[in-house]
Amino acid sequence: MRTACLCLLVLCAAAQAQPARATSVAAEIPKAMQRFIDDHTVAGAVTLVAHGDQIVESHALGMADIESNQPMRKDTIFQIMSMTKPVTAIGIMMLAEEGKLALRDPVEQYLPEFHKQRVAANIGPDTSRLAQPDNPITIRDLLTHTAGIVDAAPAAIHDYPRLMNVSLAEVVKHLARQPLLFQPGTQWSYSSPGIEILGRIIEVCSGQKYEDFIASRILRPLGMKDTFFFPPADKISRIAMVYVQKDGKLVRAPGTILAGDPAKYRAGAIFPAPGWGLYSTAEDLLRLYRMMLDKGTYDGHRYLSQFSVHLMTEAHTTGIHPVGWMRGADYGLAWEVVTDPLGELAGHSRGTYGHGGAFGTQGWIDPATGVISILMIQRSDGGTESLRNVFLNMAEAAVF
Repeated sequence: MRTACLCLLVLCAAAQAQPARATSVAAEIPKAMQRFIDDHTVAGAVTLVAHGDQIVESHALGMADIESNQPMRKDTIFQIMSMTKPVTAIGIMMLAEEGKLALRDPVEQYLPEFHKQRVAANIGPDTSRLAQPDNPITIRDLLTHTAGIVDAAPAAIHDYPRLMNVSLAEVVKHLARQPLLFQPGTQWSYSSPGIEILGRIIEVCSGQKYEDFIASRILRPLGMKDTFFFPPADKISRIAMVYVQKDGKLVRAPGTILAGDPAKYRAGAIFPAPGWGLYSTAEDLLRLYRMMLDKGTYDGHRYLSQFSVHLMTEAHTTGIHPVGWMRGADYGLAWEVVTDPLGELAGHSRGTYGHGGAFGTQGWIDPATGVISILMIQRSDGGTESLRNVFLNMAEAAVF
C-alpha cells in the first residue's frame, strides 16, 4: 500500500510538472523570436503552437509593415507561397476519392498536350539529345516531385511567376513543351510547375476553375476566411509586407520577386499559382492542419478518408537521394515527411510532415505527439534558417 501511494504521488507530481515546464518553454518562444526581430532578420513574426484542442503558444511580434508603422497581429495575412502545394494535393485526393482520377494515371490522360513528351538524355555523348520517356509522367510523379518537370519558367512566358498574367491553362500548355530533366520516377527535383500541372488537372476533372474548387471544397468549409489567391479589397490592410536584407537592415522586397511587387497585392493577376499562390493566417492554417491531424475530419465533417491522409503523409521517395530540403526527410504527396529525426534535427518525431514557403513561413504536424507548429514571417531572400530551426525545436519542447 505504501509503495502504491508513493508511485501515485510521483505520477501526480510528474503530471503537475509537465504543464509547468510546457508553460515555461512556451513563454520563451516570443523572447527568442524577438531577438531575430531586433537583429533585423525579420520585421515581425506570428507564432502558433497547438497540442490537440489546446493552443499552447500564440504571439504576434514586431511589424507587419515597417514603412506604414503597422504592427504584427495574430490575424495578419501572409503570402504562404509553397505551403499552397499540400492544399492543391488535398484537392487532388478529393477527386481521387470521387473516382474522377487515379494517382497512377498518366498526366496525358487528362491533358493531351503532354502526349509524346520528351526527356533530356543525360549519359555520355547523348546529353544534348532528347529521348522518349520510358513511362509517361503520372499524377503521383507530380505530387512527389519525381516527374522531372523543370522548375524554371519556359522562355516564352518567363515573367509569368512575377506578373501572374498568363492563365493556368496556357501556362500548362507551355510546360508540356519542355523536355523532362530525367526519366520519371528515377530522381527528385523540386518543381512548382509540376504542382501547377496538378492545378490544371483539378480544373479538367472538376469542371471548375482551380481557385474556385479550392475555395468551395476546402477553404470555405474549413472556415479559412482569410485564405485566398487574389486579395479582396477589404483584406489588403491586414497583409504583411515582404522584406529583404540590405546592409544589415530590412527594406521592402523588389518587384522582381515571386508574385511581383508585394505592395501591389497582385492587382490584375489571373494566374492562381497552384504551387505557391495562397495568402493565409496562422489561425486559418491551424484549421487545415487539425483536419489532417484528425485523419481527414474537422468539426464533425470528413474532408478526406483516413487512407488518403495516410497515403499523403507516407514517404514515397525512399531510395531516391537526395530528396527534400533537409537531411532526414523524404517526400510524401506534396508534404515533406521526416524519416530520420537525427538527420532533420528539428525536434520532430519520425512521421512528422509539413511544408515551408519561399518567404520563410513554416507549418508542421507531428502525429506522434499531436503538436502543430506554425511560423509566419515574410522575407524573400533567405537568411531565416536559424529562426526556423529555433522555433521548431522550441515548439516541440513546449509540449514534451
